[in-house]
Amino acid sequence: MPRIAIIGVGAIGGVLAGLLETTSHHELTLCTRRPLPALTVETPGGAVEVHATNITDPALAVPVDWILAATKTYDCAAAAAWFPGLTGPETRLAVVQNGIEHRENFAGSFPEDRILPIVIDVPAERRSDSLVLQRSTALIRTEDTAMGADFEGLFARSKAKVELTANFLTAVWHKLCINSAGVISALTLKPAGILRDELLGNVALGIIAECIAVGKAEGAHLDDSLAAQILANYRAGSPDSINSLLADRMANRPTEIDARNGVIVRRGAKHGIATPLNSMAVALLKGMAS
Repeated sequence: MPRIAIIGVGAIGGVLAGLLETTSHHELTLCTRRPLPALTVETPGGAVEVHATNITDPALAVPVDWILAATKTYDCAAAAAWFPGLTGPETRLAVVQNGIEHRENFAGSFPEDRILPIVIDVPAERRSDSLVLQRSTALIRTEDTAMGADFEGLFARSKAKVELTANFLTAVWHKLCINSAGVISALTLKPAGILRDELLGNVALGIIAECIAVGKAEGAHLDDSLAAQILANYRAGSPDSINSLLADRMANRPTEIDARNGVIVRRGAKHGIATPLNSMAVALLKGMAS
C-alpha cells in the first residue's frame, strides 16, 4: 500500500486527499500547521470522508513513497521543512502548485531528478478547516515519463482524469492563462460571476492575451483563440466560484500574485514583450496589500 503525505491541506490538497481516499489503496498522512480533526470533501458524486493520519510537527514525520506539495507558492520554505522526515531514498515529490516554476520552487530542497511538476484544473474551495467543496471533476496533467506514469497510477481507482503529456510546457502555460484572469476577482473582491460584465470581460481577454504571447515566446503552443474560450468557460461556470487568489485576499493572507500574474510580467520582460494589463494588476494587488 503506497504511503502518501500531503503537505498543504487547503482546497487543492483537500481534493487530492479525497480522490486518493476513494481508491481505498493508500496510506495517507496529512501534514498541517494545526490539528485537523476531520476532513470531508463535497464532490459532484457525494461527500467523501478522508481517513488519514494527521501530524502537525515535522519531527514526527516518517518516510513515505510520495510527497504531494500542495501549498501556496509563498509557503514553499514551510513545506520544505517537512522533507527531511518524509524523505527516504526512493521518495518522490509531486509539486501541485500554481504558476510555471514547480521545480524552481524547491531547487536545493529536494533531489531534482525526483521532482514531478503537476498541473491540476478543478474549481474547489476550502469552506472550513474540515470541509472542502469540489465543484467538478479534477483534471490533472503531468509529464509523460516513468515517474509521471507512476503518479497516474496513484489515482487509477479515483474519478480524477490524469493526462500524461509530452509537452508539459504547453500544459502549464495553458493553466496559467486560465489563472491569469482570476486576478480580476481578487481586485474587485467578487467571485467568478464578475467576468460576465462586458467591460471586465474585455479586460480579462487582454490579460489572457498577454499571457498567451509570453507563453508562445517561452515555447508553449497556444492559440490566440484561447482567450475567448477561457472567458466563455468562466461565464458558463458557477458565478459564486471563488479562486484561491480571491480567497487569500478575503482572508487577509499573502497572495500568489507573483506566481500567477507576476511571472507573466517577468517572463515578458525577458522576451521584450509588453504586459501592461498584468503589470497593472500586479501593482494594484501588491499596493492593496501594503
